[in-house]
Amino acid sequence: MQASGVKVTDEVIAVFNDMKVRKAQANEEEKKKRKKAILFCLSKDLKNIVLDDGKEILLGDLGSTMLPPNDCRYALYDATYETKETKKEDLVFIFWAPDSAPLKSKMIYASSKDAIKRKFEGIKHEWQVNGLDDLKDRHTLAEKLGGSSIVSLEGSPI
Repeated sequence: MQASGVKVTDEVIAVFNDMKVRKAQANEEEKKKRKKAILFCLSKDLKNIVLDDGKEILLGDLGSTMLPPNDCRYALYDATYETKETKKEDLVFIFWAPDSAPLKSKMIYASSKDAIKRKFEGIKHEWQVNGLDDLKDRHTLAEKLGGSSIVSLEGSPI
């Protein structure tokens, strides 16, 4: 429980654990089915953080945006990147709070953020995004993942 009193459902924790445990030896077909990003939202009664139904991107579906333009969300994003030394994959916790979202929504999501973050053990990177321009700025994400040591993100040079 948090200041907002919001709880994280078991389903959300299960999806997080599924994304966290990656199969290193997965074949190409399995990799395409791996979740690349998933959205979470508050339930209608504002008491639970739940999966945002149908809002996931599989590795094979990259390129689509599914964030609501006028409301907040939490997301988990499986970032693939390269440093000068090695290839890496890390989960990034994203707090989507577009400028056009209602103030009440921003306040509830902001006050409930720690509840979901505490359940997502081992997340090293957090990114608050306030608009699609922020989301498209690959340099900002690269900075969050490791700054100037990042040479490519999702297979494209920085």
